Amino acid sequence: MNRSGMVSCPQPEAAESGIEVLRAGGNAADAAVACALAQTVVDPLMCGIAGFGTAAVYMPGTGTHEYIDFHATAPARCKPDMWEHLLEGEARDGFGFFIKDRLNDIGYQSIATPGTLRGLEALHRAHGRLPWSEVVQPAIQWARDGFFVRPGMYAFWIDEATLGRASNRERLAYSECGRRLYCRPDGSPLPVGAPLRNTDYADTLAVIARDGADAFYTGEIAERIIADMEAHGALLARDDLAAYRVKTTAPLFGTYRDRRISSNQPPGGGAMLIEMLNILEDFDLRALGHNTPEYIRIVCEAMKQATLDKDRHIGDPAFVDVPLERLLSKAHALDAARRIRAGERIEIPRVNPGYAVPRDTTHLSVVDGDGNCVALTHSLAMPSGVITPGLGFLYNGCMGVFDPRPGRAGSIAPGKSRFTSSCPSIVFKEDKPEIVTGAPGGTQIAMGVLQSILNVVDFDMPMQPAVSAPRFSSTSNAIDVCNRIPRYVTRELEQAGYQVIRNPYNYTIGWVHAVRMVDGRLEGGADPGRDGVALEVALPG
Repeated sequence: MNRSGMVSCPQPEAAESGIEVLRAGGNAADAAVACALAQTVVDPLMCGIAGFGTAAVYMPGTGTHEYIDFHATAPARCKPDMWEHLLEGEARDGFGFFIKDRLNDIGYQSIATPGTLRGLEALHRAHGRLPWSEVVQPAIQWARDGFFVRPGMYAFWIDEATLGRASNRERLAYSECGRRLYCRPDGSPLPVGAPLRNTDYADTLAVIARDGADAFYTGEIAERIIADMEAHGALLARDDLAAYRVKTTAPLFGTYRDRRISSNQPPGGGAMLIEMLNILEDFDLRALGHNTPEYIRIVCEAMKQATLDKDRHIGDPAFVDVPLERLLSKAHALDAARRIRAGERIEIPRVNPGYAVPRDTTHLSVVDGDGNCVALTHSLAMPSGVITPGLGFLYNGCMGVFDPRPGRAGSIAPGKSRFTSSCPSIVFKEDKPEIVTGAPGGTQIAMGVLQSILNVVDFDMPMQPAVSAPRFSSTSNAIDVCNRIPRYVTRELEQAGYQVIRNPYNYTIGWVHAVRMVDGRLEGGADPGRDGVALEVALPG
């Protein structure tokens, strides 16, 4: 008897690594860790061991269903009002704040305490089957032997600066190491197909393979990190690294029609996803027709309601009293649905809003031959651009999403995790996992995941069409649409008084990568907006 496993993610090299680990006898946790570490090599602006993330783990054989959260935290040197006087504006879509001199966006002060490596170690330690050194090995090989610049990477690298935000060109070239690794002599990013090798990072990963995450948080790598941070006035300090802890939490559950949804707890985006599904359950979406003007209006108003609630209430529950019971109640959803049906519009206030197109972060979905499932989303936020000489990896820029105004759900506080829209999720049908899903895409992550679920449940789409269908979003007072939504559709929305902003990309608003289990087989979905694949492997029974 043959069983199958599948890995879906935006990088072919990383998917290959996950498949090779499954073939070597690893389980979904092993494959997820190998895939994620490979992603830190082959998509260095999207993610890294000095980033953050959250992972859904479902293992029926052991009765495990949990989340491993490794969010980046504000360093102990932070103060709630330290940047209040520097506030200049806010991203239109809610993805962070702009302050004078961009201190929170690029450079050493933008770095929050990293969580990714501790998180991957925790996932492996709790659920992996193969030795740690074995699951790190594929990443070492990619770094030492090399890979090349893919179209999706290059498109991100050449993103120009948006209002108040550093460009990705600046981030690549911020450090001498970055210029040497990723840029041409004139400072422009390497083109598609250019070969890349990162021997410094290979050496760093070799130490991690030998000594585990302790090397990064308290050992020899930590010494080099802190020396660099202290020399450049960073907020991050030795005690922040040493004190960092991963959190294991129970899933957040919701229902949608005949499905049960599990997603992550705050400060993750799971509450937004479940709230939107609750609201939309009160509408006959199939009767409205997929991506019709009225369908887009109703779904966007649900998105706006969830965004407004997130801005007001959702933050790190260790610091903020998040009213989850009320936000996720069917009564709250019915009230929102009633107002949407009556034609009311949600207003989302922003401070001097500038435009932002967050396209960072990455995701992987894995199912193994025993039905174990892992959905893992990890990121650098908008990366800081900092690379410590000789270490080979970029640090996160997570401080840019904290609200510089004290007294708010997203305000800065020492040790506090910032909100992330990341929502790796599992959809259950008849108490069995049906969809393992998630996405990169900044503020638009939950919106992309939402639409892919609606496409399967309400419109009976297989997984690949479900993640490929044109998407839209509203995390502000405007409606953003991808360029494959026709103008005769958006014209009706504009005539109704909505501002519609057309994205030049055909595939955008999150980049969903998912695995669906249906009729005893696996369906993969890899978003065409990235370079990704859904690879399947036959495993011995």
